[in-house]
Amino acid sequence: MPLRKEDMDALLAQARALPGAQFDIKWETRRVLSLESKMFALFNDDTVMYKVADDDFLVLSGLPGVRPAPYLARARWIEVSSLEALSLEQLHDGLADARRLVLAKLPKAVRQRYEANA
Repeated sequence: MPLRKEDMDALLAQARALPGAQFDIKWETRRVLSLESKMFALFNDDTVMYKVADDDFLVLSGLPGVRPAPYLARARWIEVSSLEALSLEQLHDGLADARRLVLAKLPKAVRQRYEANA
């Protein structure tokens, strides 16, 4: 089952509500979510791309409707185009995990600021 506009809108709204998530439009049409100017998710019209843990990358990118994200695969990003293998709840959890992965790479003072507000 392909991702519908309603699914994409719901995922984007949930991801935008994550603490510190910053929304921007890049490359004219890509809806991008970042944390401290570090991207963690990209929304196209009918696909969503996000960062995953190194250990999960190969497993997830081999699922039906999921593939390595173009241009971002070496940074361990996946592109999801359908709900065949992952549910909306799993996608939401994946987006939250992507934000946590980016947060973990930020300087300690920045991480502590987000932890203090959690």
